[in-house]
Amino acid sequence: MSEDFYKLLDVERGASAEEIKKAYRKQAMKYHPDRNPGDKSAEEMFKKVSRAYEVLSDTQKRATYDQFGAAAFEAGAGGHHAGGGGPGGFHDPRDIFEQFFRGSGGGGGGFSFEDFFGGGGGGAASDSQHGDDLRFDLKITLEEAAKGVEKQINYRRHASCSNCHGSGAEPGSKRKTCTSCGGKGQVVRSNGFFSIRQPCPTCGGAGSIIENPCKKCGGEGRIVEHHTVTVNIPPGVDTGVRLRSSGNGSAGVNGGGNGDLYVIIHVADHDLYERQGDDLFCTVPIKFTLAALGGSVEVPTLDGRAALKIPTGTASGTTFRLREKGMPNLRNSAGRGDLMVRIEIDVPKKLTVEQRAKLEEFARASGDDLNPVSESWAEKFRKFFS
Repeated sequence: MSEDFYKLLDVERGASAEEIKKAYRKQAMKYHPDRNPGDKSAEEMFKKVSRAYEVLSDTQKRATYDQFGAAAFEAGAGGHHAGGGGPGGFHDPRDIFEQFFRGSGGGGGGFSFEDFFGGGGGGAASDSQHGDDLRFDLKITLEEAAKGVEKQINYRRHASCSNCHGSGAEPGSKRKTCTSCGGKGQVVRSNGFFSIRQPCPTCGGAGSIIENPCKKCGGEGRIVEHHTVTVNIPPGVDTGVRLRSSGNGSAGVNGGGNGDLYVIIHVADHDLYERQGDDLFCTVPIKFTLAALGGSVEVPTLDGRAALKIPTGTASGTTFRLREKGMPNLRNSAGRGDLMVRIEIDVPKKLTVEQRAKLEEFARASGDDLNPVSESWAEKFRKFFS
């Protein structure tokens, strides 16, 4: 994944969409496994150039790649379809190849690599397609992320039509054999020296057509519905964690299986804590008298209040560690981070006459009226100017 996508396709970074398409055609034909049987290096190059084309042929993905590089596509997911096509995964290289030629074959149909070189069987093709994977972004609080929570989410998806049960045909009617391809799902077209086998433009490669389309779904076999699913959020999740709910994506076309639902977690910012991994950080302001004299102060934790001992002479910025008071570890139920408490001295902005008098008396007794900075700083100051 560290290769330069532009170099893989042998194009400049400013290459046009047409130049990228032509470059991919050349490289894919060169390295396709069917042209290089048993050549593992060619197969690996075919995968790489297909991945490069998948990103650079998409305007949004290309912009992301130009800004963040290949690392943007190694984890997480983007867009509304969270399957192999977005960041965090790729489509099968052969699928990319066949989709490429399907879009550029002309004549209303497409063809695969094997068809282009005269291969491929003559049986009827099936137009069933697996359903899309879906993405749902879920925002939760830090407390919910710490303890785990059960959430019900509602979203829209394609579901199998209840009237035709996914067949696309009105109940009581049947599919009939396509007369254009004789039920084979493919037609053969001659193009110079090549004999090109393509999906039938009449039936779309199914080998049959619907006589009386379903009135509820219009012959698609699917309808759009609101769907509710319960998601169990485990303790310790963080922003970017992806939870998979198998089979809760969109229904497939013509009997194809359901896709999956991917729930992407977003943990909201907290008023008290900042999170780094499993550790939590918070700032606790204390009075300067407590910092000077020492004592204890209550600090908030996810488990309730905890007493923190403040030693005499505590300086502003001092950080104390409360062990195992942070977030639970997502992968190790027994593990837990720490709570880091940073002390900040709260200096009063307004003083009464009595308070000022007592502070002035303290300053004189401490010699602060003659030397307002600490002795260690005063020594450094003298050394600098000597």
